[in-house]
Amino acid sequence: MKNTIRIERAVKNITQAELAEQVGVSRQTIHSIESNKYIPSTVLAIKIARIFSKPLESIFILEDGD
Repeated sequence: MKNTIRIERAVKNITQAELAEQVGVSRQTIHSIESNKYIPSTVLAIKIARIFSKPLESIFILEDGD
C-alpha cells in the first residue's frame, strides 16, 4: 500500500514529529509508514486522514496484490 503522507505533510508544513504527536504515535512510526515499511491500523489511518482533511483513500492507495 502506497501513501501520500510525506506530500500531505509538506503541503501542511508539519514535521513527522508534529504529525505523530497529533495522532498519538512516535515519529518513528510515521517514518515507517511513509517509507512503506509499516501499514497502519485502521484507526491510525483514519486519524491521519482527518489531520489532512482528506478521504482515507486519497492518503492510502492500494496497489496490485494488496
